Amino acid sequence: MSKAKPAKKAAKKPAAKKPASKQSVAKKATAKQAAAPKKSAPPNLVSPIRPAFWLFKSEPDVFSWDDLKKKGKRGEQWDGVRNYQARNNMRAMEIGELGFFYHSNIGLEVVGICEVCKLAHPDSTTDDERWECVDVRAICDMPIPVKLVDVKASPALEKMSLVTSMRLSVQPVLADEWAEVCRMGGLDPKKIRK
Repeated sequence: MSKAKPAKKAAKKPAAKKPASKQSVAKKATAKQAAAPKKSAPPNLVSPIRPAFWLFKSEPDVFSWDDLKKKGKRGEQWDGVRNYQARNNMRAMEIGELGFFYHSNIGLEVVGICEVCKLAHPDSTTDDERWECVDVRAICDMPIPVKLVDVKASPALEKMSLVTSMRLSVQPVLADEWAEVCRMGGLDPKKIRK
């Protein structure tokens, strides 16, 4: 004699759902996006918000602020950069964007304001096609040179690339950092002549 199989319980069918409207689907997606943690961009990446500002480093015994001023309106190519991030920063630049001219190694200070006057193009100092540069021209002196030690001492500038990525030769500068360094140097950013 075989044992009888236990009777199967009747499975409950879920109540039929109404199809979701496009509006409710959109609301749920928006709520998910709002609840998701926001990722902050790494400090060396260029912000998509314009205007962008920059910082160009040069050793004054190689090419100084005075050397750039002597080039006049035609400016000079910012050649010799052999760092991918610095090159990518130059590729992201647009004509007319402003930058700080920073004396590195000797002086360690922001001494002037320059302007991008030619978009990224092959660097004429090498045959290696990987390297590109922009051209920049001098706009005005920084009335009071802003020393690196003072930038590091400012809580408003603690996340500035000049502090966090000191070796990067071409750096992005955020709008609030730009305004603060200009203020420290005795320059009204709204009155920078072009």
